[in-house]
Amino acid sequence: MSITPPQAAPIWKHSAEDITKVTKESIEEYRKVMDKIGGLEPNACTFESLTLQEADTRFDYITEPLAFYQNVSPEKELRDASNEAESLVRDFGVECSMRIDVFNSKVAAEKNVKESGQWDKLSPEDQRLVEKMVLDGTRAGLALAEEKRNELTILKKELSQVCLEFSKNFNEENAVISFTEEELKGVPKDVISGYSKRTEGDKELYDVTYKTPDIFPVFKFAENPETRKRALEGHEDRLAINVPLLDKALELRRKIASLLGYKTWADYITEVKMIKTGKGIEEFLDDLESKLLPVGLKDREILLAMKKKEHEAKGLPFDGEFYLWDYRYYDRKFIEESLDLDDMLVKEYFPVSVVVPTILSIYQNLLGVQFHEIKDASIWHPEVQAFQVWEKDAKDESDFVGYCYLDLFPRANKYSHAAVWPILPGYDRPDGKRSYPLAAMVANLAKPTPDKPALMRHDDVVTFFHEMGHVFHGLLSKTKFARFHGTSVARDFVEAPSQMLENWCWEPKVLEQMSSHYETQKPLSPELIEKIIKSRYVNVGLFYLRQLFFAKFDLKVHTDQEKEDYTQLWNNLREKVSLVKYDKACPGQASFGHITGGYDAGYYGYTYSLVFAADMYATIFKADPLDPARGKLYRDKILRAGGSREELDTLKDFLGRPPNSEAFLQELFGTVPASKSANL
Repeated sequence: MSITPPQAAPIWKHSAEDITKVTKESIEEYRKVMDKIGGLEPNACTFESLTLQEADTRFDYITEPLAFYQNVSPEKELRDASNEAESLVRDFGVECSMRIDVFNSKVAAEKNVKESGQWDKLSPEDQRLVEKMVLDGTRAGLALAEEKRNELTILKKELSQVCLEFSKNFNEENAVISFTEEELKGVPKDVISGYSKRTEGDKELYDVTYKTPDIFPVFKFAENPETRKRALEGHEDRLAINVPLLDKALELRRKIASLLGYKTWADYITEVKMIKTGKGIEEFLDDLESKLLPVGLKDREILLAMKKKEHEAKGLPFDGEFYLWDYRYYDRKFIEESLDLDDMLVKEYFPVSVVVPTILSIYQNLLGVQFHEIKDASIWHPEVQAFQVWEKDAKDESDFVGYCYLDLFPRANKYSHAAVWPILPGYDRPDGKRSYPLAAMVANLAKPTPDKPALMRHDDVVTFFHEMGHVFHGLLSKTKFARFHGTSVARDFVEAPSQMLENWCWEPKVLEQMSSHYETQKPLSPELIEKIIKSRYVNVGLFYLRQLFFAKFDLKVHTDQEKEDYTQLWNNLREKVSLVKYDKACPGQASFGHITGGYDAGYYGYTYSLVFAADMYATIFKADPLDPARGKLYRDKILRAGGSREELDTLKDFLGRPPNSEAFLQELFGTVPASKSANL
């Protein structure tokens, strides 16, 4: 690419001292703007005088990359400084949200703008900004008396620190569980060859980390139920250190909700979401559970019969129960036996070196953009790939889209799942020029082993496709204000675009395009493709009941007025909803990162947004998922708007009608069961 981007790529060369110094300076600079706005006379408050959005954007622009280091940096000093910097930013955020002087200026500005007749001249996005700014203050408790406001500030700062510590423990968890080769019988050889091996006394042991590529094959393949049991209980127990932190976070949320005048934390959180109330979540989950339960019971019956047969054949005791550690193992066996589908064989067709560039290529063609890798880019780790993103037929710098970074492989002390960080937003600068976005995808794809190159399970391919959906939401949104950019939409809509895009991983022509056997370079055969597609909704009842368990646990702990034993609740509720028994009550809730990472009273959103995803796919894309004209419609109607308007309006614009749940129910059950919430 011979055109120079209008905005240089960032430099990732901070020292621990830089991170602390720059964060503190940014806080001071922002505080001065706040002081100025808070000191305005009421009659001097106008839309223009509130330069808050600009200061807010500049502050995030500087501090977000600094806070990102804690998730990816190989250097402990940088991670610690980054964590500390985020802690300072969070505390400052609480302080800002509680400034009554600034709130009064916002309220005065809204009044003056409306009374002067200027309101009608503002764009819809300008109006939305004013309304959201005032609502922020009300939700922060600024309409409360001073004594209550002070109490609220203390509680919010404490909550922020507790959540930060919870996530720090999550990122830095590095325990292992050890097994002999005999105990790992059934786990594929290429997986075992990737484990660390050591000798203890006269035994050779393999150390298995709790990172997904290491531990999940044990859940799915280890033939010895005791091995799976130990692995699962260890996995559930690995963050017991977080138990008191979660207890504390929930107690603080109850107090904050009560002070703000909300019945529950769920009611407070949902006020700004599509679903609007905690009661709305409960009705949605109960309705779906009633439809899924008969399907789940049937699934369990089939898997239990398989377990009985296997235990009898191997002379293992059988007590007629279906346990937590049985689910992934028999789910996989059932798919293999009923569809003759071998997960490990499928994996051989998905080398990372083929899948990643192919997925990037599919997105580029569909959405009309092109990626250019930046050689010798400034990056935080040598394995990271950095890209410039341009319009497909870029002619000059006005066709620049933004930057994308991919950090795809596991390493010590790195964030252990797959996620996208919208590190820099896109927005209109005060000088009339554009500021361009940067999105970073962090994943943990399998690394090469001595026997084979890096290969991806089909699940991993789906996850990668999904996460790239978030990347493009961040890259192709075009809003005036950073506040509304990209994935800054209602939290119960944010997953819908990416969930819709998962459908591509079940389309025959896309599967053929993405696959290439690591030895023969041949794509998946039509027979294998058909089996993969059929496997999508196998045991769908148990799969979604598991999702409902997480959502129901999240809802219950955020609607209860009193604390209870959350370890007991976690295990009992899972048994009741997910239909899997447990033996030892392990504190699995302590590794439920969503609950402190922004999805509090929000886990229902994963399933709720699937309803929108299914509707968007069936209505627009199903007929031709690789059609660039449909991709352009999606880009223009869904991605471009970000959160600059109500999500329901965005959906109506894209679909040509209000969304409904028919496509979702049809997909799951093959029919549309009677429902009290068929229309959302």
